[in-house]
Formats: sequence, structure tokens, C-alpha cells
Amino acid sequence: MIVIVFRTRIREGVVEQEMEELGNQMYKLASKMPGFISYKDFAAPDGEYVSIVEFESLGTLATWRDHPEHKEAQRLGRERYFSEYHIQVCTTVRDYRFPASE
Repeated sequence: MIVIVFRTRIREGVVEQEMEELGNQMYKLASKMPGFISYKDFAAPDGEYVSIVEFESLGTLATWRDHPEHKEAQRLGRERYFSEYHIQVCTTVRDYRFPASE
């Protein structure tokens, strides 16, 4: 499994509804891609946003990374929405759970 950590800060003056609509479109598209596993996002008190995305493999992630609609969203992110971002692509070293409810 591949885990992507996407950290962003939003530019001042951004129309957040417009950015959220684009994000929702990207989620709908990504979630239908082969190899997509999950997506979650979080907001920190200091204004940083963190998204965690999981894909099956580097190949399925590359297909998503290079999708034309996603490429356009990447461009818009750089030009309109983000004052900065940091992307980390990680391989899973260990994966285990504690299902207390069972």
C-alpha cells in the first residue's frame, strides 16, 4: 500500500466554496480509480490542512497523478488555492489494527 501525506496552507482571499467543490470533484473521480483505497483530511489549529490518501501501488497512484482532470486541479491548486504544499509518498512498512469492538 502507498500512503500519500498532502500538507497545504490556503492563500488569503481564496473562495473556499470554489476550492471545496473542486476537492469534491477530485474525490469522486479518485474514488473510482483502480487501486484507490481511502481519503481523509484534517485541519490543524495553526491553519495547516493534511490529507491522507491511500492507493494500492505506485502504479495505481501514477495513473491518478497523471489523470488529465487531476492535472488541471493540480495547476489550479498552485495558481489559485495554496500558498504552499508538501507531498510525501510513502510505502507501508507495517500495517496492523486493534479492533476493540470485536
